[in-house]
Amino acid sequence: MLKIALTGADGLVGSRILELLNKDFVLIPIPQTQMDITDKASVDSILKSTDFDIFLHLAAYTNVAQAELNKDLVFKINIEGTRNIYKAVKQKNKKLIYISTDFIFDGKNPPYYEDSTPNPIGAYAISKYEGEKIVKDNGMIVRIAYPYRASFEPKKDFFRTFKSYLEQKKPLTMITDSLMTPTFIDDIAIGLKYLFNNYSPEIFHLVGSKSYSPFETAILIAEKFNLDKSLIGKTTYEEYIKNKPGLPKLSDIKTRKNNFYKMKNFENFLVSY
Repeated sequence: MLKIALTGADGLVGSRILELLNKDFVLIPIPQTQMDITDKASVDSILKSTDFDIFLHLAAYTNVAQAELNKDLVFKINIEGTRNIYKAVKQKNKKLIYISTDFIFDGKNPPYYEDSTPNPIGAYAISKYEGEKIVKDNGMIVRIAYPYRASFEPKKDFFRTFKSYLEQKKPLTMITDSLMTPTFIDDIAIGLKYLFNNYSPEIFHLVGSKSYSPFETAILIAEKFNLDKSLIGKTTYEEYIKNKPGLPKLSDIKTRKNNFYKMKNFENFLVSY
C-alpha cells in the first residue's frame, strides 16, 4: 500500500482527504506543531525519519486579502516552506505533489487550462506560482479552485459562509461580473486517489466542471435552502477589489487532462446535498 505523507492535514482539504482515503493508502499527517515548514532543519530532520512514497504538500498561507498586508510571512510559508519541502523530498528520491491554485492566473483572458500561462496579480498568487516554479518538472502540480465541502466546523468555505449569512438573515453583497469555479473537496480527494496511483510530474487541474459568478452561487444557495434572496445585493468586481485586492476577475479554470474522474458542478452538489 502506498504511503502518503502530507502537510496541511488538519485543514479544509487535507482533513477530508484523510477521511475519504484512509482505507486506500497509509496516510501520514505531519502537523505544523511537529514540523515548521519554514525551518529547513526541522523539515530535513522530520522527513529524513519519515517513511513515505509520495509527499503531498497542502499547507499554505491562504488568506488572499490578508496576504497583501503580510507579504513577508506569505512568502516565507508559501515559497521558502515549499522549497524546504521540495529539497528534503528530492534528497530522499521520493515523489512530490504540490497543491496550487487558480489564483495564479490574472483572470483577464479565460478559460485557463493546464498549459495556460500564469500571471499572478496578488501576494498570495505570486507566492503560489513561485512554489510551482520550484517544483515544476520534478514534481506533480495539482491546481484546485474555490474548494468547498458539506461540513467542516473549524473553517468556513464560500458555500457555508454564504449559507450561514442568509440563515442569520444577514445581507450579502455579491459580485455579478466575475467568475469562480467551485470545486467539491470530495471530488478533489477522489481525483488525488487516481493521481497517487498514476503519478507523473505534470500539471493537473482538479476543478469543478462549471464556473459561476459569486452572485449566482448565492442565489443557488438561497433557492436550495429556501432562504431570502432579497438579502443578496449586487456589486461589481471593480467595487469589490477596492477593499479586497488580489482577486482574479474571471477565474474560469478548466482541464484537458482530467479524463479519469468526472468533477461535479455546484448545482450537482446542491441537488445531492
